[in-house]
Amino acid sequence: MQINNMFKNFSSQLNIIKRCRDYGLSLWQCPQFLFLIMGIIIISSAVVLYLIGTYYFIDPETVILLVLSVSAVLFIIAYTIVDGVEKLAEASKMKSDFIKIVSHQMRSPLTNIKWAFEFLSSKDVSLPETKKEEYFDNIKGNIARMIELVDDLLIVSKIEQKKFPIFREEVSLEKLTKDLISRFKVFVEASRIKLVFHASKNLPKIFIDASLIKLVIENLIDNAVHYTEGGGRIDISIKKEGEKEIIFKIKDDGIGIPKSSQKYIFQKFFRAKNALRKRSQGNGLGLYICKAIIEKFGGRIWFESEENKGTTFYFTLPIK
Repeated sequence: MQINNMFKNFSSQLNIIKRCRDYGLSLWQCPQFLFLIMGIIIISSAVVLYLIGTYYFIDPETVILLVLSVSAVLFIIAYTIVDGVEKLAEASKMKSDFIKIVSHQMRSPLTNIKWAFEFLSSKDVSLPETKKEEYFDNIKGNIARMIELVDDLLIVSKIEQKKFPIFREEVSLEKLTKDLISRFKVFVEASRIKLVFHASKNLPKIFIDASLIKLVIENLIDNAVHYTEGGGRIDISIKKEGEKEIIFKIKDDGIGIPKSSQKYIFQKFFRAKNALRKRSQGNGLGLYICKAIIEKFGGRIWFESEENKGTTFYFTLPIK
């Protein structure tokens, strides 16, 4: 499986036209095409240099050494230039994708707020108090949705710039999880979901930033609850794994993640098609943020999933 993935990645790198289309660039602006052209120039230069060298020098070893030295210098220069161009192309693509996604995510709640305010401020329409409250709840919900998006974008910005401050303190992961579960109690009961929590005895406290790990656990519980049908079950457990780490596990019997989507699940802004059908709201940043935070603390995060049968997420945190 790993060899197949490596082969696919290598093949996609060789498909220059596709890569250029992904970047939205013409061939002569595309880094992969430029690298190909520079490669041809380097090979041609090496051949010409070899022919000139054999004409002026009798010693073939000197000629080969000269050709290899010049080719190596040209290759390093070419790689540096192309690498710089590729980074600029990737930054441009990310910026373009970012603007598209954020504008799409912002447009819907802003439109809802605009319509609600226009309707409420209309002199031609008289509404009963209960209906007015419904519209105001809609406005508050959409404002909260935009605030959540902005907060997530700020975190992503700090991750991308590697300016992610950490304030470590001694924390009980068990207590932190119990506090978060209690916040979801009303929603879980209303959704007729059974949520079971189990923690091993005598779990050690760990040195982490409580606010960041809280964000991870909150995201995982929120996803499990929203993507589990009424009458379903969620199991959360924490245990010590050897002497070096604690492992957190959250298992649901919800909609699961399609196999075709699994490799993209920790990417920014990605949401599986079945997730979009189940829950139209969401910005696709939660799991990307979770992965960045866990890895920042020296842990690992992964999952197992089967469509229509549920998903299990795991993450580890070092004890010391």
